[in-house]
Order: sequence, then structure tokens, then C-alpha cells
Amino acid sequence: MTRVLSSLSGAWPAQRRQNARLREPGLSVEDRRAHDTPLTQVAIDAVGERVRQGEHAMLNRDPPDHTRLRRLVSKAFTPRMVQRFRERVQQLVDESLDRAGARGELELIGDFAFPLPFNVISEMLGMPDTGVDIEEVRSLSGLLVSSLEPVVDPEHVKRVLAAGDRMHELVGAATEAKRSAPGDDLLSALIAAEEDGDVLSVDELIDQVTLLYVAGHETTVNLIGNGVRALLADPASLVQLRADPEGLAAGAVDELLRFDSPVQMTRRITLEEVEVGGQTIEPGAFMLLVLGSANRDPAVFGPSADRLDLARADASSHLSFGGGRHYCLGASLARLEAQVAIGSLVSRFGSIEPTADPVWNGRINLRGLERLPLAVS
Repeated sequence: MTRVLSSLSGAWPAQRRQNARLREPGLSVEDRRAHDTPLTQVAIDAVGERVRQGEHAMLNRDPPDHTRLRRLVSKAFTPRMVQRFRERVQQLVDESLDRAGARGELELIGDFAFPLPFNVISEMLGMPDTGVDIEEVRSLSGLLVSSLEPVVDPEHVKRVLAAGDRMHELVGAATEAKRSAPGDDLLSALIAAEEDGDVLSVDELIDQVTLLYVAGHETTVNLIGNGVRALLADPASLVQLRADPEGLAAGAVDELLRFDSPVQMTRRITLEEVEVGGQTIEPGAFMLLVLGSANRDPAVFGPSADRLDLARADASSHLSFGGGRHYCLGASLARLEAQVAIGSLVSRFGSIEPTADPVWNGRINLRGLERLPLAVS
């Protein structure tokens, strides 16, 4: 890991070049193609064998496998299904804000930013009641996304692998229950998804559901939490959004995504020599593309790139959802949840004040808040 990061130090490409890298066919997302994949090597050191957890998830596959998997999942995860949940998103937000208004306080993450996307993706998938503890799932999810961190240690990897096994078990039980009692939901649609006789295998199904389940809330928690924190730190922007929550909603979310990306970086593996900032990266190298840095590139966003500007015309040029064939499948859902959540919060309460310093989640990649208590009225 140190060798690869050092080779890129001071030479990370600017926004347009990172965007090109995200779309470049000569780069892979399959860790097996790397000569020295950091997490895989640490996993081998930790458990004494090569581990392939999540290898069937489309996020970890190149074409033609990725093309096939995304096509099948897209048959179930449609824009129509997302829009069908708009009223439910608003209902969940209103219920949270009603409780906060009655108490005069809101813990931004635990009371608001986490429950909303978690409940939405659970209901959208139609996850059956198998007696699973929500706190256990939250803990497992946090461990799984920690595998995306650029710094790992063998003992932590053991915990990540154990969490992966447990999540595989839980999602597997849910899919089997849904096979017996299908419904009008995403999980049933994924089980039924078919094209020219092609369907998802059992392992493919479990890995796609796990990806949607985890990614369906972890990143949106950061979007809502980091976004609200950015607004509280910029009173003029908060006043601007409060004055026109509907008119600014869509553009404001894109600017919040740009300003503090819920996912700071993504990885690619070189399949051939690649030149970055005048340096040649050898084939089989593990590269990190820093989305958070690209989103502050003054060559794209001008001299005010480090400033929050809810009226920014080019905010949608951000790379927070990635790019190319791996562009986030759930982008429309994340935007919808953030628009409703943040817009409703600032509209409901004329006063939103932190009552303690924020507590961060300790991550580098999926960097966000763990806790931020607020007084609201």
C-alpha cells in the first residue's frame, strides 16, 4: 500500500483527468488483477488464505461480467421504483422531525441521517422480518465499508471478514424467505430478473443485495450529515436554502455532494502502463482516485472551488457518484432522500444549533459524522 500511494503522492490528477480515469477501459476494479492488492494481502496475512468476499458484486467486476450484472439489477432497480418511494421518504422525514420538534433536540446521525436511508432501502428491498437486530446490521455494515479504507491491519481485517460472513448469512436467509413469499419489492424483482434465460446465481444475488443494502444507506448518511454540517458552518447558505427550499433543493444537493463528498476516493487497478502527472505507473498497480480532491479542482469549479455556493451552476459536474460504467446506480435515490431530508429540516426549524462538537466516524474514505447533537426550534 505504501509503495502505491507514494508513487501517486503529489501527482494526483485534476478533476477532468480523474473523470477520464473513471471511464478508462484500461483500468480495472477487480482486485485479483493487482500484483500487490493491499487489502487482499493483509487478509492473506490475517487468515492464511486468499479471500474473495463480495467478488460477485457488480462494483467489483469488469465487463462483460459487470455489464451483465448491472443490466439484470437495473431491470429491478428502476427510476419508477425510486420515485414510488418519494411520499414514503417524506413521511419518514416528517415523523423524525415531529419527534425532534416535541423534544427540542435532534441527534443528527442517530435520529435522522441513519434511520431514513436505512429504513428506505430495507423497505424498498422488502427485507423480510427474520428477527435481525438493526443495531447488529448497522455494526456489520460499518465494518464492511471499513474495508474501503486505505489503511488496514490484520486484526481489523479478521473482524471485517467475520462481518462479511455474517452479512452473507443474513442476506442469504432473507433471499430464501423471499423466494417462498415474493412481493412487490426490489428483492423479489432481483430474484425474478431475467434476460434471454440469464438470471442471477445465488452468490450473485446475495452479493448484489448486500451491495444495495450497505451502499444504499452508508453513503447517504454521510451526504445528509456532512451536508447539514456544511450548512450550519455557513449561515448565509443556510438562510438562502431556508428561503427557497424547493427552488434550490436539487442544485443544493449537488453542491453539498461536491463540497464534501460522501465517498472520498475510489480504486482502480492498472492493466497496462499509465502515466499520471509525469510518472509512469506499472501494470498491476493499485491506484486511488481521490474524488474529494477532484471536486475542489479550481480548473473546473473556479477560484471559489473551496467555498460552498448553493447556486453554483456547474455543481453537477462533481464526481461524488463516480463515473463511467460504475456510476452509482443509486444516485437518484440518494438525491431524493437528501433533497427531502435537508430541505424539510431547514424549513421546519428556524433555529438549528449544535449543542456539542461533532464526533467523526474515524474513516478516511467514507468520512462522515458519527454524532452531532442539535437544538431545534
